[in-house]
Amino acid sequence: MGDSKAQHGTQEMKGWLFKWTNYLKGYQRRWFVLSNGLLSYYRNPTEMSHTCRGTISLHGALIHTVDACTFVVSNGGTQTFHIKAATEVERQQWVTALELAKAKAIQAMESEEEEEFQDNDSQKPEQVTVKDLSQRLENLQACNDLLIKKGTMLQRVLNELETLEPPSPELAAKVKTVSERATLFRIAAGAMVNASHDYLQLAQQQEPKWKKMLQHERDQKVRIEKMVEQLARQHSHLEEAAQHALPSAAPAGGHRASHTTVTTSPSEDEEDNVEFYDAQESDTFTLSIPGVQANNSRDRTDSQGSDDGSSSEGDQTPLPLSDTATTNSFRIVTDSTVVTPTTAANTDNLDNTNWESNNGSSGSTGVTGLKQKRRTRVPEKPNYPLNLWSIMKNCIGKDLSKIPMPVNFSEPLSMLQRLTEDYEYADILDRAAECTDGYEQMAYVAAFTISSYSTTASRTGKPFNPLLGETYECDRIDDLGWRAISEQVSHHPPMLAQHCEGRKWRCWQEFTMASKFRGKYLQVIPLGTAHLEMEGGTHHYTWRKVTTTVHNIIVGKLWVDQSGDTDIVNHKQGIKCHLKYTPYSYFSRDSQRKVKGVVMNSSNEVKWVVQGTWDSKIEIAPVISTSGTPDNPVYKTGPYILAWKRRMPSEDSEKYYNFTELACQLNEPEEGIAPTDSRFRPDQRLMENGEWDKANAEKLRLEEKQRAVRRAREHEAEKAAVQGLPYETYEPLWFKKEQDPYTDSLCYVYGGEYWECKSKGDWSRCPNIF
Repeated sequence: MGDSKAQHGTQEMKGWLFKWTNYLKGYQRRWFVLSNGLLSYYRNPTEMSHTCRGTISLHGALIHTVDACTFVVSNGGTQTFHIKAATEVERQQWVTALELAKAKAIQAMESEEEEEFQDNDSQKPEQVTVKDLSQRLENLQACNDLLIKKGTMLQRVLNELETLEPPSPELAAKVKTVSERATLFRIAAGAMVNASHDYLQLAQQQEPKWKKMLQHERDQKVRIEKMVEQLARQHSHLEEAAQHALPSAAPAGGHRASHTTVTTSPSEDEEDNVEFYDAQESDTFTLSIPGVQANNSRDRTDSQGSDDGSSSEGDQTPLPLSDTATTNSFRIVTDSTVVTPTTAANTDNLDNTNWESNNGSSGSTGVTGLKQKRRTRVPEKPNYPLNLWSIMKNCIGKDLSKIPMPVNFSEPLSMLQRLTEDYEYADILDRAAECTDGYEQMAYVAAFTISSYSTTASRTGKPFNPLLGETYECDRIDDLGWRAISEQVSHHPPMLAQHCEGRKWRCWQEFTMASKFRGKYLQVIPLGTAHLEMEGGTHHYTWRKVTTTVHNIIVGKLWVDQSGDTDIVNHKQGIKCHLKYTPYSYFSRDSQRKVKGVVMNSSNEVKWVVQGTWDSKIEIAPVISTSGTPDNPVYKTGPYILAWKRRMPSEDSEKYYNFTELACQLNEPEEGIAPTDSRFRPDQRLMENGEWDKANAEKLRLEEKQRAVRRAREHEAEKAAVQGLPYETYEPLWFKKEQDPYTDSLCYVYGGEYWECKSKGDWSRCPNIF
């Protein structure tokens, strides 16, 4: 390797390292700079003044050592640096410095947040500031008076010395020198006193004006808040009026026109600008389909990019297959008949809204015949009114995970449990595993991914943010045929990993998100990738979740919408499915919450069609014939098959957070689970029991305990850095970080041993986090 020289400073480190660029050029020598919690790189030091090739903020970065000389720095989303040092010692120096900088960045940000959100019930911040200024002025006045007093006393003593009979010439000379210096002090002190007096006079004259200005700004702020709230109410009323004035949309699953046309045409516009549009005689919509140029691309662009292809090496990681240059244009003619499958791997009847089990509550036919009796509901939600706007108005533009929220806006489930709900309709995967046709299997997999959003139609509560090291297991082998284990593997950024095993499939995912509160709505953009592998390994799927938007944050009833495009890719068979989630529109005559998509082969020929609504049901249909021209093909489908239908919660579910029966069972106490399991979390349990005041107090205690552990870990990292010793960062209990061959990025995968430890009752590795 090349010569690498690292320069150390108190808050900075610079030096030559080797960065992976692409498969053609491999590792290239680059100048790296670590400063102010940012890791940046340049082609050479002279570029530092004008061209930065890439930067990663260490606050939410993942730092991973690959081998003796190689390490990886990633922000968990769009940027990843694969870096190689010349020696193992140099690699350790950089990794230690990066970990230390990350710890300091986290500490600085949390300190700012704690100061920003610190409550002061007695006085407003501006009142405290004015009072503090007044106190400082009083202190300055006191110091001024004291200086005058002491100076006068000193001058008096010196004058007395001069009047005494000097016993010797030397003493007289010294007295004269002291007198001269005292005179100089008196002159300088007098100047300072005059300046201080002038400042005090000016400050005292301006103080009433400042108070008046602050009071005016405070009044203006109150008026603006009231105005915004009033405008929000008016906007909500207008939306309701517009909705009632327009003809009602056709109900989901209603009569469908016998000809469904899907038209896509080449366009230079971005895909985000393409929208669905309605026609009177047929269901016509525009769908962005990856063109021929995207056929050979991976589901995720190489995160390293081309090092020398542009002035900026951003290491961008776009969504799968979203960077296509062309689109295809085709028409689909469908059969309006809908067929409900009578044979499937799972015995659930899709037309039944009840979920039969051993106790008449929930579950499906098991594989062992031994089932655990489970509860059917949770305690009712108490009525504690709280103004959401009073809390959220100070959080506009901030990350959702950084907003301190009371349990009043939560639901008694952790994010680990909430993500486990994705498998409520895992029987779809059981049917998919039985499919011999890869395209039909892809259509069922698409239906499964859509079904995971069904509960968001009526659930607006925020799940509890898991503590670092918190786990959750859901073992439903006895009735549903699957079991899952989840763990919070990172706190900055918040990230969880999950692994689920089914009858003939296994699924795993790494979930993190970017979120911003924009006033009237809140957007959540998931960043993780989900994997599904069928038994035998002949089918491996990946996909990413779409954007979730929570509306009416300020006023009105909260409601959730899903929107955006996503691609499901079968990497082993070259099959892909493109889905488009249509955003909600008051002015659309079409059914809302619609999802439409197509399953295609490697030549972009449509083989199956997927359509429906993400809150109700999904139907799939095979393409049975093709006509038209190569540029304008027409695909005719057979009858639609009902792939998924939502099981509706009970009519009184609003009393207990709109939970489905599976959701009611997720937090049910269970013996033999790990001590880090979410079911042992005290604040969550107190909230479920209706003791919200105690739950809020426990939530604060747990958060402070987690901060104390983090500070202790930062202290150990700083101590190791000072001593030049390696520092072992936090490692998850049940998951390990590996290179994902399908996404070209690091991700957490299940390392095994959890279920073995459970069978032995050995939880010795689990920390005390509660």
